[in-house]
Amino acid sequence: MHAFSADFRAGLTDLMRWRRDVRQFRTDPVEEALVQECLSTLSLAPSVGLSEPWRIIRVRSAAAREAALENFQIANAQALKGYEGQKAELYAGLKLSGMQEAPEHIAVFCDDSTAKGAGLGAGTMPEMRRYSVVGAVTLMWLHARTLGLGIGWVSVLDPNRLCRDLDAPEGWSLVAYLCLGWPRDVSLTPELETKGWEARAAALHIEER
Repeated sequence: MHAFSADFRAGLTDLMRWRRDVRQFRTDPVEEALVQECLSTLSLAPSVGLSEPWRIIRVRSAAAREAALENFQIANAQALKGYEGQKAELYAGLKLSGMQEAPEHIAVFCDDSTAKGAGLGAGTMPEMRRYSVVGAVTLMWLHARTLGLGIGWVSVLDPNRLCRDLDAPEGWSLVAYLCLGWPRDVSLTPELETKGWEARAAALHIEER
């Protein structure tokens, strides 16, 4: 087994701390070589049964982006109705998407119908394929940060509508809609914490059986 140095481990921990969900982007374009470098890290991720079920749609046309933005705006307005009082005021003041500024939009899907892997490990837990996609997204996110890039995960969306608007193949399910670009600023503290939405847990919840 390869042994990593204490400096390497410390740097990796710093990288994980600096991996933030970015919603404030500069509009400067990202060089295509850097986008491809980020995407290539997906193939380094583990996947159940070696199924590699991640599928990518780069959302580049004005029409597709407008459809995705409208999807977010409708879902965001609907979500606001679910809160009252101070929580509603806080929610209304949150910036939950960098879709208008981010130069790159990447929709990440799971191919639930893939024959690759022959179903190994997914027979009793088919959701493992989607968990595999989430793991791949995490690796890409960390790598993007090493390049100075930021990623924002937009989860306030109607996934079925987005699949229709992007003409995603049958059998693909949306896992992540990602904005990629150069952050306007990066902080170690999550925005939801600074805005008073939620506080980070003081300790892990661990039980023994």
